Amino acid sequence: MAKRIRSFAEITSHYDAVFCDVWGVLHNGVDPFPTAAAALEAARGEGLAVILITNSPRIAPQVVAQLRQIGIQDGAYDRIVTSGDVTRGLIAEGPKKVFLLGPDRDLAIIEGLGVERVDAKDAQSVVCTGFFDDETEKPEDYTDMLKDFQARNVPMVCANPDLVVERGHRIIPCAGAMAAYYHQLGGEIRIAGKPHAPIYDAVLATAHELHGDFPKSRILAIGDGMPTDVHGALDYGLDLLYISGGIHAKEYTLNGETDEAILHAYLEREKAAPKWWMPRLA
Repeated sequence: MAKRIRSFAEITSHYDAVFCDVWGVLHNGVDPFPTAAAALEAARGEGLAVILITNSPRIAPQVVAQLRQIGIQDGAYDRIVTSGDVTRGLIAEGPKKVFLLGPDRDLAIIEGLGVERVDAKDAQSVVCTGFFDDETEKPEDYTDMLKDFQARNVPMVCANPDLVVERGHRIIPCAGAMAAYYHQLGGEIRIAGKPHAPIYDAVLATAHELHGDFPKSRILAIGDGMPTDVHGALDYGLDLLYISGGIHAKEYTLNGETDEAILHAYLEREKAAPKWWMPRLA
């Protein structure tokens, strides 16, 4: 069973590198979790390489700016690898007439790749970064559009595999929910972010660049999302610190706190075996 720890400093001596999730561990989309950033900065001070691994569809410089705006400073990490970064490879490999399904702020994901942004009716590929309005929409609102794509065998490149994310105290759907619905309708989906191997390969290469050669047994992943952070890290062969206070907290919270027995039952049900757990990184 996962072991409860009180402080991140209890286990940092076991590792050379940390692959840390962002949304749900460092912030909730609105407010930062200061103790988490401080814990990572302290780990860096002990010589660990800290790479943030996020399913954000934005490229790394945009996430850096977002983190600064939220209140997380650069000292908390060495590098960032985003789903947007690794998804650009899938976009470049695919058809050149691309429909961007998502807000215009995500345009950077297709820039400089030699693709042409087109209307939905002319699309040979769909790059999904989310919803046009994730505050009000759900995947079913796009049924007619998606059915047309499926009938024309248009593949969907999903830039953010997360199904939902916590924004403040609300749950907001992500591109992964759209991709899951498209797959349900019979459409082809292509994904490189968590829990899939390409993003972990990219983070591992970054860690070796920063810290030299070391075995996977000296890497710790940190995350709160079961289908992405947890299963992605475990399937890649990494130790995992599970943050119980994240997106699944309602599954095992009793009287305002994580109930350890219910948590272990939840992890067993999800076929997940993290090595450690704590409510919030601190």
